[in-house]
Amino acid sequence: MNFKKLTDLDVRGKRVFIRADLNVPQDDSGAITDDTRIRAALPGIRYALDGGAAVMVTSHLGRPTEGELKPEDSLAPVAARLAELLGRPVPLLQNWVDGVDVKPGEIVLLENCRANKGEKKNDDGLAQKLARLCDIWVHDAFGTAHRAEATTYGMGKYAAVACAGPCVAAELEALTLALAQPARPLMAIVAGSKVSTKLTVLEALADKVDQLVVGGGIANTFLLAAGKKIGKSLAEPDLVDQARRVMAKVAVPLPVDVVCASEFSAMAVATLKSVDDVADDDMILDIGPQSAAALAASVAEAGTIVWNGPVGVFEFDAFAGGTRALAEAIGRSRAFSLAGGGDTIAAINKFGTRVSYMSTAGGAFLEFLEGKRLPAVDILEQRASV
Repeated sequence: MNFKKLTDLDVRGKRVFIRADLNVPQDDSGAITDDTRIRAALPGIRYALDGGAAVMVTSHLGRPTEGELKPEDSLAPVAARLAELLGRPVPLLQNWVDGVDVKPGEIVLLENCRANKGEKKNDDGLAQKLARLCDIWVHDAFGTAHRAEATTYGMGKYAAVACAGPCVAAELEALTLALAQPARPLMAIVAGSKVSTKLTVLEALADKVDQLVVGGGIANTFLLAAGKKIGKSLAEPDLVDQARRVMAKVAVPLPVDVVCASEFSAMAVATLKSVDDVADDDMILDIGPQSAAALAASVAEAGTIVWNGPVGVFEFDAFAGGTRALAEAIGRSRAFSLAGGGDTIAAINKFGTRVSYMSTAGGAFLEFLEGKRLPAVDILEQRASV
């Protein structure tokens, strides 16, 4: 994979436009609850600032209506947190499409780019206008790499120089190492509430990995496919045939013991059962210790681990045992471990897990695993020689 890197360029005196991923979670008051993505953007921003560039940074936040920026869509909390982390003022600029006043050695944060009309549909006129704002366009938002928008793709066509920031470069290198050149055995852990949202990923991985572990509601659908009873657990019975198709391609170890409850609640009473003893009114909310130990043993033997999703409702302490055991096993492993997805990041942060590389992306991470071409990666490769 060939593309220019920001860190290989001389940026002194240049106007550098960084498309970052600062789409952070917030509570009802607007306070940032996890600044992982802001911290991930710091290396690129610091490189440009330290190199003497005039730095412009933008991102989306939430799902604003184009042309109608509401207070809850503003990057103001991000600007404040970025200023704290950088130890310098970070002004937030509104209405920046027609021009940005920023001098070398300075940084400005440009208000939510998805509030600009034409952003999401990659309006060509908007992309050309935005490209004229800078000398160097930097894509450093891998979480948006699967979307062809004005700031994530269109600018890359018209900017004088198009390059990948440190976050995107590291993501692509880690994903390539995990999937194109993996140390074997290659183990993938894919979990979540629904098979339907990750079915194509599961089918694609089935042709690449040596072992495919499923968890959460996905595992319940696979248990149905294996002829097990799952009570009133979350599952998709209409996708049982697809689950069987995946199981016919690759080893998919299923839990032998599970932690159940009669309701989905942090206060629910947890009951450990054999998977063969699940009752009609049970909800499976975690794997049991025997299954967790078997999973940990497989992790210990792996050469490469790709992890997307917790294997239980880890947010509730009574049902966090399986995900904790998995996280601890990955932390002990000598394998190259690549983790991605919002819930996975939350589990890593909760249990203090060490992984070789933690992706901040969600949809783009899954689409890369699936083998799809990502628009932002395509434009970076097209502009590599220009």
